[in-house]
Amino acid sequence: MQNLKIGFIGGGNMASSLIGGLLADGVPAERIYVAEPHSESRARLAADYRVHVTESNAELAESCDVIVLAVKPQMLKTVCDGIADSVKKQLIISIAAGLRSDAIGRWLGRDVAIVRCMPNTPSLVQCGAAGLFANAKVNAEQRDVAESLMRAVGLAVWVDSEDLLDAVTAVSGSGPAYFFLFIEAMQATGRELGLSDKAASLLTLQTAMGAARMALESDDDAATLRRKVTSPNGTTEQAITSFEAAGLRDIVGDALTAARDRSISLSQELAGPARLEKDSTGETTAQ
Repeated sequence: MQNLKIGFIGGGNMASSLIGGLLADGVPAERIYVAEPHSESRARLAADYRVHVTESNAELAESCDVIVLAVKPQMLKTVCDGIADSVKKQLIISIAAGLRSDAIGRWLGRDVAIVRCMPNTPSLVQCGAAGLFANAKVNAEQRDVAESLMRAVGLAVWVDSEDLLDAVTAVSGSGPAYFFLFIEAMQATGRELGLSDKAASLLTLQTAMGAARMALESDDDAATLRRKVTSPNGTTEQAITSFEAAGLRDIVGDALTAARDRSISLSQELAGPARLEKDSTGETTAQ
């Protein structure tokens, strides 16, 4: 990893968090390159991280062994079209939501090693959770590189089917917003019950962090932990009974399924229909 040249196309928040994680993991700054169109952002990246910066995506692609596509999904086709002539055997890592590896390969104009990642925003504080999928061209060494990159800012989990990245999007990609909503609701109710704004906020946030840490560090699953803190006829049981009566599990299930379904439809909207052409062997291929 330390000997590879790693390039980021796009220097936004997620790219910055990954760069910070790589540097903390011991990757030398001189091995990291960033292509960013805005001069102010280039200056900030160079000052904050001492990495190489450039305005040219093609220049970066020609220089690097690993290319991280860290741009908005709507921009990805344009970016791929612009670097297609510069991509040969590099590992392509895409963190653009919704766009499948076959679409990226089609835009790059060749069968290339692609890892798709679905990170989430807690990566910005080195506490992220990412799902990863590798296409058939990715070798074992390249898988290790992609996993190391994402582990620099949190947890990385491989999935065997690219379709499962839509489920990853629903669970962890969008997941922080669900917890933020629950935190909002708890804080608001705490205030309604008489707590000060500060007390309601701090108590809720610390409780959320403590519960997550217990779940991560305990050998018990979440259901067992819940049962252990739910005394018969106690206050917690009353709250849990209220949640269950309101259909909380069905609400969560419906919400995550809706997020998964939207991820699928966004992928179809962004990638567009594949154009079928015959190659020199007479086989029909997507273009």
